[in-house]
Amino acid sequence: MIKNLPNTTTSKISKELVQIREEGGAVALGRVLTLIIQTNFSGLEDAILAANEASRAHPCRIIVLADEDKKTKSEPRLDAEIRVGGDAGASEVIVLRAYGEASSDPESLVTGLLLPDAPVVAWWPGEAPEKPSTSALGRIAQRRITDAAAQKDPHAWLSTLAKNYAPGDSDFAWTRLTLWRAQLAAVLDQPPYDTVTKVIVTGAVDSPSTDLLAAWLELKLKVDVELVRTSRGQVVAGIKGVTLVRSSGNVEIVRNIPDVATLIQPSQPTRDISLPRRSPRDCLIEDLRRLDSDDAFGKLITKGFGTKRKSPVVSAKGKK
Repeated sequence: MIKNLPNTTTSKISKELVQIREEGGAVALGRVLTLIIQTNFSGLEDAILAANEASRAHPCRIIVLADEDKKTKSEPRLDAEIRVGGDAGASEVIVLRAYGEASSDPESLVTGLLLPDAPVVAWWPGEAPEKPSTSALGRIAQRRITDAAAQKDPHAWLSTLAKNYAPGDSDFAWTRLTLWRAQLAAVLDQPPYDTVTKVIVTGAVDSPSTDLLAAWLELKLKVDVELVRTSRGQVVAGIKGVTLVRSSGNVEIVRNIPDVATLIQPSQPTRDISLPRRSPRDCLIEDLRRLDSDDAFGKLITKGFGTKRKSPVVSAKGKK
């Protein structure tokens, strides 16, 4: 069910939520957190789809604040939708479309709609504020989720996040690495336990996750990491492969086709492993599992990513 509230106010939206609760019984109960999404009109439905799917694992109230294009100058107005039931996954979705000056104070638009005594998570699926923790929505959130891959310059964004990091910040570029990190840890836990003397990480030129994986390996293994870029538009986006150089022979994980990688180890048969590129839904589900600070990411972004590394090496087929 979708209830439209054109040219409305936060107070009217709250009253409508109470009425829906009275008519639908427990439909508005059982939520464990409030998820605030700030996006633009064009990214609205994609963000809602990912959040609805994530809400099946983490029942929540979803508040979507969508602003019109900054170049457009409209009369101040707030249109709203309340989605429940089949249109809202396992959540209730409040969509706020703010026009003109109505979008100038995001905090006041959402404050009256937050679940009482429940944690607040803010997510920017598109362009994010330069310093999330001090932004209008970031100030009221325990967790703040951004996506470096969605920024105009993903690599510069990571540097900005490193400079402005505050406990509670996280980024999908890090969450996309979970499967890679688990697979690399499993490889290193197997004999012969030789010391890794060098690492080569290969990934697309526009992949911030490649940057973070290289920094993580450098921080954990305390070795030089060579970063090799491939061009955009290839079959495999994001990270393409990792090579661990050891005296007993190199270990390689190479992803030449989407979702499947090849594991090559000395004296062992080559085998395929599942290594899919994670969707926004997958990343959001993982990030909503913990509402405290991600200390591993905090250490990486402030210490590991800030360390001085050699300039990236570009593959023969790629352009920097």
